[in-house]
Amino acid sequence: MLRKSLLVAVILSCCGVLWAADAPPVGVKPLGKDGKPLNFDFEDGTLKDWTATGNAFEGQPIQGDTVHPRRPDMTTRHQGQYWIGTYERKGDDLTGTLTSETFKITHPWASFLAAGGPHPTTKVELLLKDGTKDKVIQTYIGHEAEDLERVVVNLEKYRGQEMFIRITDNQKGHWGHVNFDDFRFYDSEPKFPQDLLAKKKQPELPVDQVKFAGLPPEQAAKEMTLPEGFTAKLFAGEPDVKQPIAFALDDRGRVWVAEAYTYPQRAPEGQGKDRILVLEDTNGDGKFDKRTVFMEGLNLVSGLEVGFGGVWVGAAPYLMFIPIEDGDTPKPAGKPQILLDGWAYQDTHETLNTFTWGPDGWLYGCHGVFTQSKVGKPGASETERQRLNAGIWRYHPVKHQFELFAEGTSNPWGVDFDENGQCIIEACVIPHLFHMIQGARYERQAGQHFNPYTYDDIKTIADHRHYLGSKGPHAANGRSDSAGGGHAHAGLMVYLGDNWPDKYRGQFFMNNIHGQRINQDSPEHKGSGFVGHHAPDFINFNDRWSQILNFTYDQDGAVFMIDWYDQNQCHRSEQNAHDRSNGRIFKIAYGDKKATKVDLQKLTSEELVQFQLHKNDWYVRHARRILEERGANTKAQEYILFLLNLDNKRMSLTRPQWALDPASASRQLRLLQALHVTGGLTEEVAGKTLRSPHEYVRAWTIQLMLENKEASEAFLQQMARLAKEDPSPVVRLYLASGLQRVPIDKRTPVLEGLFSHAEDAGDHNLPLMYWYAAEPVAGQGPAKAVSLLSKSKIPLLREYITRRMTATGQKKTASLKSPNS
Repeated sequence: MLRKSLLVAVILSCCGVLWAADAPPVGVKPLGKDGKPLNFDFEDGTLKDWTATGNAFEGQPIQGDTVHPRRPDMTTRHQGQYWIGTYERKGDDLTGTLTSETFKITHPWASFLAAGGPHPTTKVELLLKDGTKDKVIQTYIGHEAEDLERVVVNLEKYRGQEMFIRITDNQKGHWGHVNFDDFRFYDSEPKFPQDLLAKKKQPELPVDQVKFAGLPPEQAAKEMTLPEGFTAKLFAGEPDVKQPIAFALDDRGRVWVAEAYTYPQRAPEGQGKDRILVLEDTNGDGKFDKRTVFMEGLNLVSGLEVGFGGVWVGAAPYLMFIPIEDGDTPKPAGKPQILLDGWAYQDTHETLNTFTWGPDGWLYGCHGVFTQSKVGKPGASETERQRLNAGIWRYHPVKHQFELFAEGTSNPWGVDFDENGQCIIEACVIPHLFHMIQGARYERQAGQHFNPYTYDDIKTIADHRHYLGSKGPHAANGRSDSAGGGHAHAGLMVYLGDNWPDKYRGQFFMNNIHGQRINQDSPEHKGSGFVGHHAPDFINFNDRWSQILNFTYDQDGAVFMIDWYDQNQCHRSEQNAHDRSNGRIFKIAYGDKKATKVDLQKLTSEELVQFQLHKNDWYVRHARRILEERGANTKAQEYILFLLNLDNKRMSLTRPQWALDPASASRQLRLLQALHVTGGLTEEVAGKTLRSPHEYVRAWTIQLMLENKEASEAFLQQMARLAKEDPSPVVRLYLASGLQRVPIDKRTPVLEGLFSHAEDAGDHNLPLMYWYAAEPVAGQGPAKAVSLLSKSKIPLLREYITRRMTATGQKKTASLKSPNS
């Protein structure tokens, strides 16, 4: 019987009839004037029976699913082999129409497949042929999805009349395309699965009203809406800076900025056009007055940071280091050195980006989900490389080690650390705010986690979203003013400066690309992590062209912002899609504070240690990094131990007036981190800091001591003690994170302690972090798994252990390294 049904399906398909398991069983193509079925499914591979105008339909139809390889979160869902997709040949910049032959309506019902952009100019229309005046009887407009969906149309009252189909693509830029396939007639209303049907049209959200769309640089600063007491100055603008894609502040307060003229397509080797500028305000008036071109000829630059005697540059496929011959006019002291290669650029706006120095002395950066990188040192084999397609990575500037710090999210383009060294990022499309934990796995926009036994991932900490409506994030672009502007973000700053009022300290700030504003989220500590609450937007630029990519505070606590500035708000792969003529850097301050001259490299190591007590984390971070650059320093270590109250030596150094109390939790943590980067965190010292009254000091001791993936038996015993006894969920979070860096056969005593905390069952992070540490142990065999199962007081862990016990036959992960392996 099954064979007979399949045979009928094949016969009907060959005769131009669609057979489906659900009623009705039959659909037919309309007939042309010659009595033959019209080419409305494009299965002859041509546009026969259609007339095209313009150039949007050149090279059509498309064969096969070309969407999923570039967008793993979507598929075409086309019928047969061929379909229409106007993006697939040359992107979103072509326009035109495709009109069918006229045909008679011979059945009461019809359906077709369609998808595409949300514009009135990207649509599929069914029209009655009525002399010189054609009447539209059905219009389909997409909602920013490539998946073809089935549109069902009642034609009963038009039977016997002539009609035709018109497919229109007259939209350039963002989602400026339309997909179409398979128009058919039916004898009765066709019943398709609900998930294949076109979504019912919902009322349109009102379009956001924005005062300006394109302003001169000086006027752009004047038109911003700022909180009372704040000022905005243009630090630099076109023609002095253009296409700023990344920037950093050095120890003298100078602004290093990368200009991206090569984006969005990497140029042939040796033909890159990107460059790095150094801008300096020598008179303190808030505007640059000295400009140095540091280097030209770079290719697809996307990330930049300064330190260790050079500039760290991300330019896929490379992470490079350019040594600096410093002085009043910095210049390269040699050619770029390639430290790592294998950074992919299938999607050139999802490459390595947004570099910053972490509190542990590593260089941190972001990476997007649609770029499939395999990172390693030049010449490294496949097995020596790290897979990476979404998440946060880090690189040690002295040890030259590379790691995937945390896996997942979408296309983060902003990362920073809070008062307690917690890594915070923004994201696009998916929820916008994440607390990134070493070794954690997070909600993904697309694709699968590297470990097939992940089972679930950690979700956003935000209790809100920045876009409106129920049609998905893209459909709300330009219509989400009251929620915060839209789903797309760039840049993330945790403000820890000393210029803005105290109510802004520790707040999370991110730019909203479609909302032309700086969003503000307010973190509330909860359990092992946070909840991010919606706070009032900080700045509205009142200009649709504004596109802040990153921002950070300087030595005076004022905030620098780089503005890509472009009419086009979205990534487009066409070389001429972006305006190359402009770019801005703004400076936001409370009051009108004059810039302070600094040069931290001239300070003694003891003075740099004192800066760990400064309220402005600019001083903390730069001073800590310079201490790391100088290497092991006995005097610095002794002074840090004295301030940590871990050394009985008496010191007579005078503390500056600006210094905060060294016994406070935040200063104890900064001193611990400074001790680590200077090589002074020994196991003996760690034994004392593990008993600190401050939970983040205890927690960070665990992370820092496991940096090299080595743990003595004594330290493992300390971890097991903490797992059982420590009252802090933060400490238990760091134990679960650090345990992933411990050999699998030594994890069980710590896991048993963690598993005993029934109160952790409802924590945002802990059950899954415990699982990520325990999964390899449970995978060693039934005996180990059953032992863990018997110890667990957390239901989710019991479920996952049982599931893992039955999954031993699943395919193992590939040979490329997994996180923390």
